[in-house]
Amino acid sequence: MKQLRSAILLTLFFTVFTGLAFPYSLYAIGKLMPRQANGSLIKNAKGDLIGSELIAQPFSKPEYFHPRPSGTGDLGYGTFDKDHSYAGSSGTNLGPTSDKLINGIHKKTADGKDDPSNFDGIKDLADAYRKENNLAKDALVPADAATRSASGIDPDISPENANLQAPRVAAARHMHLDDVTHLIEENTQQRFIGVFGDPAVNVLRLNLALDKVGKAL
Repeated sequence: MKQLRSAILLTLFFTVFTGLAFPYSLYAIGKLMPRQANGSLIKNAKGDLIGSELIAQPFSKPEYFHPRPSGTGDLGYGTFDKDHSYAGSSGTNLGPTSDKLINGIHKKTADGKDDPSNFDGIKDLADAYRKENNLAKDALVPADAATRSASGIDPDISPENANLQAPRVAAARHMHLDDVTHLIEENTQQRFIGVFGDPAVNVLRLNLALDKVGKAL
């Protein structure tokens, strides 16, 4: 009976602690930080939900800054695919010496169409980035401009990446380049306590700042 009583008491304790006290404590803490607890959601001036500062979006128009490449799903960036299934978050799982990762795969099917298994490698992504931003064919580009993140939904780019895109954005919006680079500086997050991580620019917040001061044409 003594052992049975101990077992019953421990079961009740852990049921209350792990099933009630702990989750409700986390819920209460979340109420103190509603923005973070609800996914760091971002709304426009009208109050419409336009995204999260934690998840990248596939900007592609020349008047906007573009995020780093994504290998997630058919559309990328954790979006819904053509079958309305959420693609989720993932990387390529390719090692740094992989020929596929570096050079990609470019094949044709018997009818001359692109093979569904085709894959753009780092060299392809770097060439596309140079062409998109009117850079020289041999120009060095930041690593995050030509590599996919481990999550596939990285919302940030490096300041170097943003500054290389700035002339394209400024030209598309008929803005002075200095005004665009100033917005990049204002939206650059520095290293945590000056030591951890690298400076980063949140693409969605930077594009929102652009829309406030420069008309998209």
